[in-house]
Amino acid sequence: MANLGLALAILGAVLAAFMAGIGSAKGVGIAGEAAAGVISEDPSKFSKVLILQLLPGTQGLYGLLTAVFVLSQIGVLGGKPLNLTVWQGLMYLAACMPIAFVGLLSAISQGKTAAAGIGIIAKKPEQSGKAITFAAMVETYAILALLISILTVVNLK
Repeated sequence: MANLGLALAILGAVLAAFMAGIGSAKGVGIAGEAAAGVISEDPSKFSKVLILQLLPGTQGLYGLLTAVFVLSQIGVLGGKPLNLTVWQGLMYLAACMPIAFVGLLSAISQGKTAAAGIGIIAKKPEQSGKAITFAAMVETYAILALLISILTVVNLK
């Protein structure tokens, strides 16, 4: 392969978007199943459960953001890809791993937490703030992973 380093960096970007996206799809699906059950009984709770269903989707956005940063940094988005060494490519790949793995796992966990919160809303809609807080706590770790990935990517030379 002519530029293995570039291929490794692109692989990192793809994995960041792919894995975090899979986690978000799974998490939003888990919460969506719970939300559909609540809405079938009481459609007036739609806006409250929708917020909880949307929360696990953010990890997919974080993975996409990381991928865009990498692709921009290595020149792929500008149409002038850099000639990276294998070592440089591995560093980009490694930089993408925090959001790839944490995004995957935290989105699924957040979907489960959001589904439990939707159960709270089904019985006590006035407690929706507490339900959102529980799900938002999981988000903290996705944000930390995003921060580590982006700071690493931006500072690679």
